[in-house]
Amino acid sequence: MHTRSTRRPSRRAALSLIATILTTAAMLPQHAQAHAIAGDRVFPATLAVDDPGVGDEANLLYGHIRVPADNGDQSVNTFHFEYDKLITSRLALSVGGAYVMQNNPTAHGFDNFDIGLKYLLYINEAHEFMTSIGVTAELGGTGSHAIANSFSTISPTVYLGKGMGDLPDSLAWLRPVAITAQAAPALTTGAGQPNAFNYGFTVQYSLPYLEQHVHSLGLPQPFSNLIPIVEIPLSRSQGQTTGTVNPGFIWINRYGQFGIEAQIPVNRASGSHVGVLVQAHVFFDDIAPTTIGKPLFNW
Repeated sequence: MHTRSTRRPSRRAALSLIATILTTAAMLPQHAQAHAIAGDRVFPATLAVDDPGVGDEANLLYGHIRVPADNGDQSVNTFHFEYDKLITSRLALSVGGAYVMQNNPTAHGFDNFDIGLKYLLYINEAHEFMTSIGVTAELGGTGSHAIANSFSTISPTVYLGKGMGDLPDSLAWLRPVAITAQAAPALTTGAGQPNAFNYGFTVQYSLPYLEQHVHSLGLPQPFSNLIPIVEIPLSRSQGQTTGTVNPGFIWINRYGQFGIEAQIPVNRASGSHVGVLVQAHVFFDDIAPTTIGKPLFNW
């Protein structure tokens, strides 16, 4: 649940940022791989804190949590969808939206739709490191009046990922560990509406990495494809921090993944009960690399 502060960005600044990303995409070399891959490391498409890679993919996410409301707690169920299309092998365009159902008061409908650009800026394969930059715009007034805001929100974002595969042999059992993070100011276009600073990170332990690149324990399916994970998405606005701690796991293969996480509120302002996130994710760039999953341009 995001809150916002009073700073109002200009449309010119947002358009300038988008133009910068497109210009950078055209100038830098384009030899990235599909998905978030750096050396031997595959960063999964995480549920609450976005991964640092780009891909041609679709994501479905169901969430349930109880949050504070004026007359007590409010139960919120969200069905979120997103489609990412590769423009080049490093640049992706995303479109997404969410259908929301809540009580106290009872309301349902689509939240505002959003569009975004994400550019894979740098990969260091030897050190399993990657970083991306992007911008997302939530388009005010495109959703239901009962659910969505009338104003827009623009979020320039930095994404980071680091795998621990470069650790020495004495720490070999820690090589499957990876950390990802993102940070983004959420700048509103509504007069008097609060801005926010959204950030978060994940810690994950890849059993596929353990089996293939450290030491095979002979784990059977589905365990050999599991990635236990903890995500911590947070938001700060008007001096208050809200967020959740999300322990769970992701099952991943070449063509897609499934994930499930609990949502444990970090304080009373974030929620009153443990929630849940459930994900289904499809990699079109591996399912159909020469057709629907192919980048539009080979820059």
